[in-house]
Amino acid sequence: MDSDALKAVQAPLKAQYRDAPEDAVITLSAKSNGIDGVACKLETSKGFIEAGLHPATGGSGMQACSGDMLLEVLVACAGVTLQAVATAFGVTLSRSDITAEGDLDFRGTLGVAKDAPVGFRDIRMKFDIAADAPAETLTKIVELTERYCVVLQTIQDKPNITLQSNVVA
Repeated sequence: MDSDALKAVQAPLKAQYRDAPEDAVITLSAKSNGIDGVACKLETSKGFIEAGLHPATGGSGMQACSGDMLLEVLVACAGVTLQAVATAFGVTLSRSDITAEGDLDFRGTLGVAKDAPVGFRDIRMKFDIAADAPAETLTKIVELTERYCVVLQTIQDKPNITLQSNVVA
């Protein structure tokens, strides 16, 4: 898809969302079901994934780890956003590698140390891009990617989360 094609696809959506902002609010959802052992089966739009414990918490490593999945989703969103922004600029990237790595202290998850955080302590992202375009343009593309990456913005600006339980004894 080139810049003109992307703009042609997005122009009517942008106009619709300007005229009817409520149309721009879409609810996405995810669902998992517990399965045998310490695991769950996650329904995705592309099929099922089995998720389980990371080996550092006693898992076999044969199932997907939610921490890995979080980083994978982050780089997937950034990768798609990067390509869309570059396309909008009319720039074809000859290299567009994005990596994310994060530090977890599993003492928190295992309840070994109350002062250890549960979850990622630090996440580092690296954009390694190249194109036949000025450095200033590539820098702007990365800046806009950071600004419009849904997952990155969600992690940085924590959303309100409501938890509900349906417990049957």
